[in-house]
Amino acid sequence: MEEFEQIYARAVIRHGGEDAVDDQLSKPKSSRSLQRLGDDRFLSAMARCIFRSGFVWRVVEAKWPGFEAAFRDFDPAKVAKFGERQLDRLKEDQRIIRNGKKIESVRDNARFVLSEAKEHGSFAKFIARWPSDDVVGLWLHLKKHGSRLGGNTGPMFLRTVGKDTFILSNDIVDYLVNEGIVAKNPTGKADLYRVQEAFNSWAEESGRPLCQVSRVVSMSWGEVFEW
Repeated sequence: MEEFEQIYARAVIRHGGEDAVDDQLSKPKSSRSLQRLGDDRFLSAMARCIFRSGFVWRVVEAKWPGFEAAFRDFDPAKVAKFGERQLDRLKEDQRIIRNGKKIESVRDNARFVLSEAKEHGSFAKFIARWPSDDVVGLWLHLKKHGSRLGGNTGPMFLRTVGKDTFILSNDIVDYLVNEGIVAKNPTGKADLYRVQEAFNSWAEESGRPLCQVSRVVSMSWGEVFEW
């Protein structure tokens, strides 16, 4: 496995210098900052990522004020109580994207948020306190207990709220396969943890958060883009 220093050096060459690379690196929120977010913002971010998946992002963004109104500002306690009649009305509501399964997932995820909040004090605390060196474990938890949060949707949600995570973009998957870290797109638990080990190693070596390591790996390998 390459050392991070080699990966970073290649990204610098490809993108025209250290400043050009470092200017594109985001910072995750601290645990304290994450815990200050209301649980409604976590539910909103979940829904946003779910509706973006497989759809034109700019359409979702243009309609988002309508989503906030239709889903009661994503108050988990209110959304969790939506009955079938309310869901049916939402499926005809022109303020939002009328995808029935995705609309139902918002209610299901509101109940998920409330369940974790009951156990941990708030959903924000649940997310904030999960260790980043086992972020794959958090991905798997979101997939198992949430609705439509598998694949890259869960990681995208975490990135959106500011939780430190890497993203398995096409460029990164290609790199991981090329380096022999995994043999194919990592979807199974064992392969995902092999990837986690690689990112943990690079993070420890570089002193950088996972989100920055992820971006640098992408910049060193594929197109000049990785969300």
